[in-house]
Amino acid sequence: MAPGYQLSVISDQETELGTEIRTSMTDEDMMNCSEKGRQVERLREIMTRLRAPGGCPWDAEQTHESLVSNLIEEAYETVDTIRRGDREHLKEELGDLLLQVVFHSELEREAGNWDPDEVARGISEKLVRRHPHVFAQSEAGDSEAVLKQWDEIKRTEKGDEEEPFLHGVGKGLPALLRAAKLQKKASKVGFD
Repeated sequence: MAPGYQLSVISDQETELGTEIRTSMTDEDMMNCSEKGRQVERLREIMTRLRAPGGCPWDAEQTHESLVSNLIEEAYETVDTIRRGDREHLKEELGDLLLQVVFHSELEREAGNWDPDEVARGISEKLVRRHPHVFAQSEAGDSEAVLKQWDEIKRTEKGDEEEPFLHGVGKGLPALLRAAKLQKKASKVGFD
């Protein structure tokens, strides 16, 4: 594609679902934009460009399943950097982790399901719901009360009030991490 490439192909399904994405940046903009406040937009547009016709063959053929190992690796690298106290390298690792979120969200946008804005909306709404001591009329004077309230709200939202207390905890985690999470949750009800 020419350096002035600008993606503007939008399917009827995307328009109908309200998930249309018009790339407002040229390749030149994508390569050189340093404007603060536009970098997440830039990342999203680069990902759209990479997966578009004439983009990167590797990026274009990826699926959620093919990217799972990348997601896990980037999460572990981020944890390692935090534990080493390497704040400058942390910025790079968080960027790699953010790429995974944007990549998976782009796959769903292409499928006409949802986009990164909906991911951000979902987590924003969850944070507001689970912090009624900040955004509503609830009381939580310390971290322990906050965590108790969070767990109660989460169980209600997920319809787990009738499920065993440890139901669904840590599914998908490696065995040792899941065991640690189960133990931590059990200790909250005095079983440790």
